[in-house]
Amino acid sequence: MTSIINASTTAGVVVSPDTSGSLALQANGTNIATVQSTGMTISSYSAGTSLITSGTAQASTSGTAITFTGIPSWVKRITIMYKGISTSGTNALLVQIGSGSVSTSGYSSSSFGGAVGNVLAGNNSATGFLNANSLVAANTHDGICVLVNITGNSWVASSNLTNTNTSSVGFIGTGSIALSGVLDRVSITTVGSTDTFDAGSINILYE
Repeated sequence: MTSIINASTTAGVVVSPDTSGSLALQANGTNIATVQSTGMTISSYSAGTSLITSGTAQASTSGTAITFTGIPSWVKRITIMYKGISTSGTNALLVQIGSGSVSTSGYSSSSFGGAVGNVLAGNNSATGFLNANSLVAANTHDGICVLVNITGNSWVASSNLTNTNTSSVGFIGTGSIALSGVLDRVSITTVGSTDTFDAGSINILYE
């Protein structure tokens, strides 16, 4: 059970105590927030309130994709953070989003790499947001990708990454997509989903 403070539309403020150590704040019987010793969980959110939530960092040391699910429907901005990530091959780093499942088409995206005195070739993609147009298997990479909801279920992306083994090399990426439903997941993979992650960690912030 949970101690409850409910703002009832018929009985006013109703307090239902117990000894669980958990407290639910309700509006007319609907949970708005739950407070526990481990922190607060927001069930409902109104625009205009500042709220940034961190996901759980995932080790990017195995598998062909790192996926975060359960993103709330009110989210308007997501920041993906890369620390020391590496893959087994040279395929481009790709971010895919979705509603119920990951969308693998419908993107308009491009990425370019640059080094001191040299601009590396760029790539385009319709299968995801390109964050780096080509990786080096032996190297690691740091950076961020920011996803912003522009209207409805349409999202735009902007990313910046560096090659941590060669400080003069960096990557930028941009893109957009209109999803068929409300975003609830983000997945980081490579073009073709064939290369395997073998180093680093990835996390998200959403607000």
